[in-house]
Amino acid sequence: QNTEYLETFLQTKFPGAKRFSIEGNDVLIPSLENALNLGVRNGIKTAVIGMTHRGRLSVMAHILKKPLSLIFEEFRDHHPHEDFPGNGDVKYHKGYSSRRVFNEQTLELAILPNASHLASVIPIALGRTRFLQQQKQETLTILIHGDAAFSAQGIVSESLQLSRLEGYKVKGSLHIILNNQIGFTTTANEGRSTRYCSDVAKMIGCPILHVNADDVETVIWAFELAILYRQQFEKDIVIDLVGYRRHGHNEGDEPTYTNP
Repeated sequence: QNTEYLETFLQTKFPGAKRFSIEGNDVLIPSLENALNLGVRNGIKTAVIGMTHRGRLSVMAHILKKPLSLIFEEFRDHHPHEDFPGNGDVKYHKGYSSRRVFNEQTLELAILPNASHLASVIPIALGRTRFLQQQKQETLTILIHGDAAFSAQGIVSESLQLSRLEGYKVKGSLHIILNNQIGFTTTANEGRSTRYCSDVAKMIGCPILHVNADDVETVIWAFELAILYRQQFEKDIVIDLVGYRRHGHNEGDEPTYTNP
């Protein structure tokens, strides 16, 4: 409910501003919250999140508890460092770090900055996780993808291919595909050669859970299963969260542009 309030507020107060709304895959927020809680109970001390633009602001606000005042200031293009010219980076490229307490245990959380090449953050997140694990920290990598990027950007398959090599292992990653069923303006049948956007993950034989984003209880169960699988077998697992885009495929979440 809080996610919907935030997205509606941003749509009302900053119409036309790019926010890459999570609407249509809102269930990510409670599911991720519950999954992190379960992860902490199973020994996770740190979580590194690498994700694309869609849903990023809601994840930072509700999962990492980034102050809403900071998010609103970024929409107004107010910046704390007036000595530096320019407007800085766009709000949906920025990262954020915080600490959360679950069951009286502290979890270090970080969402990494990410450029417009949506999947470029993947090896950075994996590298950070590997470093933290070498420092003896129990660290989980959560990679949140778009459906078109997961199937089409080569860095995804490269990272999957390396994931079980001794020099690259991070004890498995949790992959979440925010499946809007459209890639920018391209439908699935014009954007990939296979049925599912997650098919590229079949090459390493990892489990793939396809789940309807409108079925909240099943989504939460899938996230719990994914966390427990990763902790037990230390291998990658993919959740294909099949939803939609409430406002069509326009970047500015302006439905009249694409669905007049």
